[in-house]
Amino acid sequence: MTETSKQRLRFWLQLLKASKHIENEMRDRMRREFGTTLPRFDVMAMLHKSGTGLKMSQLSSELMVSNGNVTGIIDRLVGEGLVERVAIKGDRRATLVRLTAKGLEDFTHMAAIHEGWISDLFENIDEKDMHRAREMLAQIRELT
Repeated sequence: MTETSKQRLRFWLQLLKASKHIENEMRDRMRREFGTTLPRFDVMAMLHKSGTGLKMSQLSSELMVSNGNVTGIIDRLVGEGLVERVAIKGDRRATLVRLTAKGLEDFTHMAAIHEGWISDLFENIDEKDMHRAREMLAQIRELT
């Protein structure tokens, strides 16, 4: 193993540790503050981003999880009145999933607080370093 390959391995491990640390912090805060889970927040965020809703297959693809995982989350969100399923004209097998007015209101509130949490976590990283790190992460994503 070359020194460069060892450095790459260490870099990868640091990325994993940092990502896991942030994810665990967000999971804990979501549970404590809102009584919800990070996957539920992620589903709602994706539906919000879409604007008009997504097919279940699109939602699964965007979130990079199985349809089964998303279906359970959607079922619970529908039960709470935060999400609705809408039939797609001309396609009996597919349904569109979108936020309800209550879902939009709840998500907007959570998203604003979530943004503050993320900002607080990264407050000691200056803008130039953050920009460079984002560029590096974009390069990494393009490798595969």
